[in-house]
Amino acid sequence: MSNQVRPKPKKDDHSDNSLSGLSSVVEVLPLPPTNTKFYFPLAARESIIMPKFHFFLFKPNRFPSRSSFFNSHFASSSSSYLLNRTTQRQASTAFSYFHRLLPYSHNSLFQGIPFSKSLGKTTIGNFTSFCTEPDRESLEYDVVIIGAGPAGLSAGIRLKQMCREKNVDLSVCVVEKGAQVGAHIISGNVFEPRALDELLPEWRQEEAPISTPVTSDQFWFLTKDRALSLPCPFNNEGNYVISLSQFVRWMGVKAEELGVEIYPGFAASEILFDANNKVIGIGTNDMGISKDGSKKETFQRGVEIKGRITLLAEGCRGSLSEKIIKRYNLREKGSAQHQTYALGIKEVWEVDKGKHQPGAVLHTLGWPLDHKTYGGSFLYHMKDRQISIGLVVALDYQNPFMNPYEEFQSLSLSCLVDQKLKHHPAIKPFLEGGTVIQYGARTLNEGGFQSIPYPVFPGGAIIGCSAGFLNVPKIKGTHTAMKSGMLAAEVTFGVLNEGLDMDIYWDTLRKSWIWEELYKARNYRPAFDYGLIPGLAISALEHYILKGRYPFTLKHGKPDHKATNAAKLHSPIHYSKPDGVLSFDVPTSLHRFMHEIDTSYEQKVELEKRSNTNHEHDQPPHLRLRDPKIPELINLPVYAGPESRYCPARVYEYIPDEQNQPKLQINAQNCLHCKACDIKDPKQNIEWTVPEGGGGPGYSIM
Repeated sequence: MSNQVRPKPKKDDHSDNSLSGLSSVVEVLPLPPTNTKFYFPLAARESIIMPKFHFFLFKPNRFPSRSSFFNSHFASSSSSYLLNRTTQRQASTAFSYFHRLLPYSHNSLFQGIPFSKSLGKTTIGNFTSFCTEPDRESLEYDVVIIGAGPAGLSAGIRLKQMCREKNVDLSVCVVEKGAQVGAHIISGNVFEPRALDELLPEWRQEEAPISTPVTSDQFWFLTKDRALSLPCPFNNEGNYVISLSQFVRWMGVKAEELGVEIYPGFAASEILFDANNKVIGIGTNDMGISKDGSKKETFQRGVEIKGRITLLAEGCRGSLSEKIIKRYNLREKGSAQHQTYALGIKEVWEVDKGKHQPGAVLHTLGWPLDHKTYGGSFLYHMKDRQISIGLVVALDYQNPFMNPYEEFQSLSLSCLVDQKLKHHPAIKPFLEGGTVIQYGARTLNEGGFQSIPYPVFPGGAIIGCSAGFLNVPKIKGTHTAMKSGMLAAEVTFGVLNEGLDMDIYWDTLRKSWIWEELYKARNYRPAFDYGLIPGLAISALEHYILKGRYPFTLKHGKPDHKATNAAKLHSPIHYSKPDGVLSFDVPTSLHRFMHEIDTSYEQKVELEKRSNTNHEHDQPPHLRLRDPKIPELINLPVYAGPESRYCPARVYEYIPDEQNQPKLQINAQNCLHCKACDIKDPKQNIEWTVPEGGGGPGYSIM
């Protein structure tokens, strides 16, 4: 895209009553400020082969006048719009102002966005509409960012800040697969504001959702029935207990105020390359395809979103980022080891006021995990009588019978005193009498310094947790992800305006406090490959005496999928049924209809209203087997079907087929997008790909 400055939109007249004729069709709400992106319902003409009701995504900074558009083109049946399925969930005001529609079919809304056509343009006013032709449409920006998380939004904000500082106009687009910004964001989270202080120094005066400072910090070693207090190594003074999903929604508002264009509900499914093998943007997946691959009535071709620079900020184990790392051999280029991961499982509870201690932070090590498995738990007191509790389990665990979800939830039947995490006598009192508000799970990078790939590729860079900047001993990665996005933005600005080389990003990373911090922390995680006690000893030596100056850099062990032992080397673990008070089964945690639950349609609707996990059922599965024979020929007989246990959403289960032989069934609609299957499958046979945009979890306080 050229450096041409976009024409400024004309001022809107909010007193215009040109929409009054729609009062019988839609409930007309007050218009928002002109700098707010919003949705407005638009009734489709019968002559257009599309669903009866859908959204029109209206961006004031791209159109000269809302009123003139509707006056001139509302009745036009010659135009059509890109359809993008979203869910019924109410979005944040900044991202979905008009959320009140006339009645629509269960679990389906439709949203239209005007796009420029790469072939056969159909012009309407000041923009070009999307047509339902087989060729793919195209949007062009200076910078395209994939993922509206801390890294991606920090990059967008910093780019626009520099545009203002240098009086330059660059178009910046953020593509987010979640139905709204923050919908796929989950973390502990004890937040270190170092990067935020640099990015938005006035955040304390701007109503950021960061209001609960850490008031106490404890570290326990758990045995089966006791909690032993240890010296706390985390130093959380000056940090805050937050909801990361709420924080990134606030960041999204700040980004849009600066002019960043954010498109939630669009799943980037492929990388676009030019003839010279340079990345030139991304393509979104096609919409409206049935499970059998046939096109439904609502079919819409995906769209190309092109950028002079593409920044990948997909989070841990990003599907496009992994393809880029392999295609350009970025691990080898950066002399990096393989990445190693953990699975984090989390609930948010509302507890009695007498048990709530805002800002109290607790971390544990030991039970319920064995001494060969790295991991631990956390319990953070948030605001509003809320507690977040979770268990983090390293995915290089050996026992294929281990079920991380059950380790978090249940009691073990092997002995009456074998309490799992939430039933442990030191943890149980925090939760008794409380109510679970939300549940979720996500993998996280634990490779640290040793596993950072070369982050630059032709046409862009990898930022945030897609590259893996988590500080394991701190149990924090938000501040480093944000800083990496800011550094990439500054280099990107230089590339587009000063002729710099994108490879400078690698140099700026190594000169930043990210590199210093991760270098000092590099030996903590691999130390635990030798076991719990040796790991604690080496970590204590590093933290209290050497302070990160150990003369050697320890290496990680086997990749996570190779660490799984054959089932014959272990005994099965028998977990009890959940009690429905402190522990819950997976369907209850997901709050969604499961195949084996016999419920009425009304009950299903209510379950899905309570649920924040949703996928369109009639679509091709986004969880794909490279070889469909491996589950029955290898995974089940050799490893006892570990996919049925490592997944925290019961996506994978073995059921009898017509010959009464066990066969793997994939319940893709349950997927939490945690990526554990893509990492832990022993033969790397499962490929995680993006489903239709807007699907997946809908976290609001995680």
